[in-house]
Amino acid sequence: MRKKILLISIILLLSQSQATFCQNSRMFGVTIDGVNNINNIVNTLKNHRYKMTTRIVFDEWVPANEYITSVNKLDSVTLIMGELLDSYYVNDYSIAQYKARTDEYYSALGNKVDIWEIGNEVNGEWLGQTDSVIAKIEYAYQKAKLLNYKTALTLYYNKNCYENPNNEMFRWANNNISAEMKTGLDYVWISYYEDDCNNLQPNWQQVFDSLHVIFPNSKIGIGECGTKIKRKKESYIDRYYKMKVSTPKFVGGYFWWYYRQDCVPWNSKPLWRVIEDAIRASVLLYNADENKQIKDGDSY
Repeated sequence: MRKKILLISIILLLSQSQATFCQNSRMFGVTIDGVNNINNIVNTLKNHRYKMTTRIVFDEWVPANEYITSVNKLDSVTLIMGELLDSYYVNDYSIAQYKARTDEYYSALGNKVDIWEIGNEVNGEWLGQTDSVIAKIEYAYQKAKLLNYKTALTLYYNKNCYENPNNEMFRWANNNISAEMKTGLDYVWISYYEDDCNNLQPNWQQVFDSLHVIFPNSKIGIGECGTKIKRKKESYIDRYYKMKVSTPKFVGGYFWWYYRQDCVPWNSKPLWRVIEDAIRASVLLYNADENKQIKDGDSY
């Protein structure tokens, strides 16, 4: 009887260990672009089987202290990635204003935010002069490193849908990101919206292989995806959250942009279940690959 109990305990521990390893190796993200109705958002996130990572889009010209209550509530159920400023508004801020915003948000929320997104869609042509963009993100990066905060940078994938060739994602990153950031960023994400780029479905294996060369030490993945077209939402969620990429340090991400609109509250929005099922399918696929690698004598 004791042997049977011991065996059951070992199986349970192994099962929990596998779940923990998977959780630590993969990241499943969502985005909330507002914190109104925060209790419903918290409850919705809490009902996912796997702990999510939630990007909070901190609105332009809003004081950091207005987010303290919401961030404290979210902190109990999710990892938090704080977006310092959405790309759409970066050009509205002077370098001095961006630095002041960085200082303010780090001071008010730094101990609750797990990852600081120091720059969002930084190669987008709408962000203004490149020198200004670089000055802003360099300051946010250096200040975060000084405070031992984890950092993320989001690039905008724009193959054949840019106006200025210098803003092409890989060219911009190679030419403008400092050597220190190329080796020191904790995460590098790609933002991509098929509706904005001729409905192209990229070869993500090739894209992330190339990204890993530029940022060899960073965990990488999809930092934003989504669509406003209702009939396409389910297929997009399946396509991204079930994405299979074998590039070293690929962790997933995804960060569905319309999570608050599409999934809150969880028990009345069908797309919550679509995301949940897609994540479970991804975990099963990942575990199957991991077990095969172990069986073959390799490490994942």
